[in-house]
Amino acid sequence: MKQKGAQILTKCLEEENVDTIFGYPGGAVLDIYDALYDSPLKHYLVRHEQGAAHAADGYARATGKPGVCIATSGPGATNLVTGLANAYMDSVPLVAFTGQVATDMLGRDSFQEADIYGITLPITKHNYLVKSVSELPRVIRESFYLATTGRPGPVLIDLPKDVCQKRVALSHPQSPQLRGYCPVQEGASRMIGEAAAAIAASKKPVICAGGGAIISGGSEALRELAELCAIPVATTLMGKGAFPENHPLALGMIGMHGTRYANYAVNECDLLIAVGARFSDRVTVKVEAFAPEARIIHLDIDPAEIGKNVPVDIPLIGDVRLVLEQLCRQIQGGNEKEEWPARIRAWKEKYPLKYDRKSETIKPQFVVEQIDEATGGKAIITTEVGQNQMWAAQFFTFTRPRTFITSGGLGTMGFGLPAAIGAQIGRPGETVFNIAGDGSIQMNIQELATAVDYRLPLKIAVLNNSYLGMVRQWQDIFYEGRLAYTEIGGPDYIKLAEAYGAVGMRVTKPAEVRRALDEAMQIKDRPVLIDFIVDRKENVLPMIPPGGTIKKMLKE
Repeated sequence: MKQKGAQILTKCLEEENVDTIFGYPGGAVLDIYDALYDSPLKHYLVRHEQGAAHAADGYARATGKPGVCIATSGPGATNLVTGLANAYMDSVPLVAFTGQVATDMLGRDSFQEADIYGITLPITKHNYLVKSVSELPRVIRESFYLATTGRPGPVLIDLPKDVCQKRVALSHPQSPQLRGYCPVQEGASRMIGEAAAAIAASKKPVICAGGGAIISGGSEALRELAELCAIPVATTLMGKGAFPENHPLALGMIGMHGTRYANYAVNECDLLIAVGARFSDRVTVKVEAFAPEARIIHLDIDPAEIGKNVPVDIPLIGDVRLVLEQLCRQIQGGNEKEEWPARIRAWKEKYPLKYDRKSETIKPQFVVEQIDEATGGKAIITTEVGQNQMWAAQFFTFTRPRTFITSGGLGTMGFGLPAAIGAQIGRPGETVFNIAGDGSIQMNIQELATAVDYRLPLKIAVLNNSYLGMVRQWQDIFYEGRLAYTEIGGPDYIKLAEAYGAVGMRVTKPAEVRRALDEAMQIKDRPVLIDFIVDRKENVLPMIPPGGTIKKMLKE
């Protein structure tokens, strides 16, 4: 029996075990939406296509399954671009479907035509422009395979309207056979042996765990290696949750806004084991001065990352979980290094993260700590970008993978709210908090309507300082306090929340913080937005200035 391309699309999605789609309809995708009308697939209507991409992204990070989003042609498709770039930078498995004008109208500047295939080539792992309905099953199968294997990433499928309308018998493609695409899974035994020998010989090793440790499901293997050899573990921003931060060997975050003891440890270590991390500039700050005394082992599934930013002594290419398991089997134990952990414990006691706990104004760090306590540390935290993001990373104690969802590589303001929607839908039994700034939250505030429509009980904590806080901080420190266009006004968040049908609260005193959080936690049938009026000039510290070293660190 012949079926329309749009019907074939929904059937193929079911075969890929997709059950959740985020999207926004339009003329070029009306056939797809007509097919969805009779489909068991659950579609969530967002209020902006960028929200669809970020919600699919948050869903993917929270669940480990690929996120799926749909947008129409032209401006609908181009509104996905930021979300696709965000997913690409953070290695998030995403499959995006865009409508397109009919094939005979391509290249004619037709109404709502945009070359989304060409536009997204640099920001997707792969993309397709489907010109024949018979290709559709194969393309969909390949797209999900590409998005989820090797180093994950977004894949875009552009669908001309006539391809969705034409009929063909549904075929069931075989497993993808893509010439030249063969992700390495297990590490080379010789390199594993070299790494094991280097660990055994080292006196002051440190592990730096990145997002790859979470993506691969390698958290348990990471912990086994750390405990087996008594190796302290620092994480990148994307690696938070890969290693429990209440563990004695945990160092917290490394880099520009990392803990002093994590950065001191990396500066003095004689062996740095990078696990699924890409050595971004926010981690290394100044490459020439990064881990100056260390040999470096770099484990990553993407060969292109090895040696890209930092010279590597021992490359380990493969799936993080599998290679760590291989490495643990190679190490026979008995490699404990008591002096080094003791030195780090002394640093942790001497240089804890701190702020003015006696302040009569609300400190943003205090709000994050109270969220941690109110949820028992069991929440899924999404963030916007800026100071709110760094305070969340510093002061919430992450103990589980896939519970810190943030825009790392691209730094996308407006990411947190739609990502929280995706996370809450993907893990409905969890408490989800979006920690936001009053600048970022307004960039996709319309998605509050989505959360209300689907009765999602997510919580939004707005750290409201009436500034674009991180930009203001840089202007104060590096631009002689010349605050050019960083002071912002904002809406009455209580009225705004209530207008959307959510619950709005405002907190102005430290003594009111926990009470508001506890009240918000009791609301299960709609989102809650809490407007925390925080200290306007609070800075994120410590901070290593861009291009600087730990000797120039700005301390708390």
